[in-house]
Order: sequence, then C-alpha cells, then structure tokens
Amino acid sequence: MPHPRMYDDDDPYLARLRPLALGFPAATEVETFGRPTFRARKMFAIYGGGTKGPQDTRRRYDHGLIVLPDGEEELAALQEDPRAFVPAYYGPFGWVGLDLAAVAPEEVDWQEVAELLDGSYRQVAGPRLVRRLDEDGGPAGRGGA
Repeated sequence: MPHPRMYDDDDPYLARLRPLALGFPAATEVETFGRPTFRARKMFAIYGGGTKGPQDTRRRYDHGLIVLPDGEEELAALQEDPRAFVPAYYGPFGWVGLDLAAVAPEEVDWQEVAELLDGSYRQVAGPRLVRRLDEDGGPAGRGGA
C-alpha cells in the first residue's frame, strides 16, 4: 500500500528548494514515504519530517529540510539554531532538520539552504560527482577548484 502524499507541489518553500536541490550533478527527486527526497547515488536531502518521542511531544515539520551536516562545525551550528530539530529516524545517524517555515518563504536565507544542501550532497555523492561539482559549480557557488 503506497504511503499518502504529505506535500503539495504548489508549496512555496518546496518551489524554492526544488531547483536548488536538483541543481547538483546527477541529482534526482524521488518521493519516499510520501515526501520529496533528493538523491545523487544516495539521499542527500528530505523535504518535510517530524520528531519522535511521546505523543504529546512529537512535532511535524511539513516545511522542514533534513540534511546530513558537513562536519562537526556545521553540525554544532545547526544544533544551536532555534529552527533546528532532530528528525525522527534520521537524527540518530547525524541528520539534522531545519524548519524553513520559521519565516516566510521570501525571508528564508536560500544561500544558506544551498550551502547546507552542498555539504550534505558532498557526503553522499561520491568522488566523481563531487569532482564534477567542484569543476562546474553548483547552487551554493562553491565550485571551481
């Protein structure tokens, strides 16, 4: 039985996120468990999620971005961010969520989002794709060796 879709294509946050995530070499979008996920070999970002715990403490983040932070420094910075959350299922493996809906879509720092995507992409894409990203550039503008 397929999982129900948990997002709308006309979501303004997803509309801004999607071209950034798909701007990385060989990036694709795959719906998994009713949510958009972005992959290059492996998953590097998830749109939407929630937290685990007792029923009264769980929280949904329909406009959350879940990424795998690039190093301890980025992880520490994200953990201190009031928009951050520990995502259910992914949190124990080092993934962190960021509630994009903490501000209006036009107020989100989309450069910061692109940089988070970049770091997460680099963790899973493999050497050939990372080399291609460095050569061609990407949404975060960190390319160019």
